[in-house]
Amino acid sequence: MRISAFNTCAALLAATFTLLAAPAQAQTYPTKAVRLVVPFPPGGGTDIIARTLGDRMAADLGQPVIIDNRPGAGTMIGDDNVAKSAPDGYSLLIATFAHAVNPSLQAKVPFNTEKDFAPVALVGRSPNVLVVNPNKPFKSVADVLAFARANPGKLTFGSFGNGTSAHLAGELFKNLARVDMVHVPYKGSAPALTDLLGGQIDMMFTTVASVAQYIKSNRLRALGVTSAQRSAAYPSLPTIAEAGVPGYAAESWYGIYVPAGTPAPIIARLSQSVHAAVKTEAFKSRIEEEGLMVSSGTPDELAKYVQAEEIRWAKVVKEANIKVD
Repeated sequence: MRISAFNTCAALLAATFTLLAAPAQAQTYPTKAVRLVVPFPPGGGTDIIARTLGDRMAADLGQPVIIDNRPGAGTMIGDDNVAKSAPDGYSLLIATFAHAVNPSLQAKVPFNTEKDFAPVALVGRSPNVLVVNPNKPFKSVADVLAFARANPGKLTFGSFGNGTSAHLAGELFKNLARVDMVHVPYKGSAPALTDLLGGQIDMMFTTVASVAQYIKSNRLRALGVTSAQRSAAYPSLPTIAEAGVPGYAAESWYGIYVPAGTPAPIIARLSQSVHAAVKTEAFKSRIEEEGLMVSSGTPDELAKYVQAEEIRWAKVVKEANIKVD
């Protein structure tokens, strides 16, 4: 009985120390560099947003935020790395559209998107934009539709990986417009854009952040935005729905996650840091001009938003019989 009582007391003391340690840990956190995993190669839209956000968060946290690019497998390599990292607040993930669609699109996912991650904050949302090489004969979405219908299987669209927003945006376009186009996946937006600029592929439904500089310099021609409403960054561009594909709507998003089990006080501190970062003029001037609509909120709001995206795109994937190449 004495041993049992001793064990009970020890367990209660351990639990008490754990509860007391969490606030203390949050007060001292962070004491070293924080790693922000980007599941894409350097140079793409997600990488640009992550680096801009990381710079501002570093100033707020008082420690460096190191960008760790881990591309591949439709973002699952980077996602899995964070899912299996220590839940101590020093491994963060910038998740994207693929995070919500991989469960319905991929045959095997090495983690559970709901159980293995804890949401921190939504960074923002952005429409994709349909862009073509200006040497191609397409001046409008109607031109693309006419060519695709007259030449089944001849039109190519690139993406920055299977299951990414660029991929699903193109598949949704194919399904609703009832056209046959060939998907060409790349390991990130940078190599895809290289081939688009070189004329090796015909078009892309890519993030505004990844192509803003090329649209501005006329190296790419923008034909429309994928969102339900026109973009403030490109008010003269029609939506894809307006331009001839009724019912079309898709958007990219960026959110910060940590491994499940990360202490709540640390998540709160990181969420606070994200909110502070996206409100800075340095972040707004770098990002909002590229079409990102800053939309930070609570961890619970991110969880609900992504859950709704998972349900919506699971329906699209099933109805369109979308398969990973």
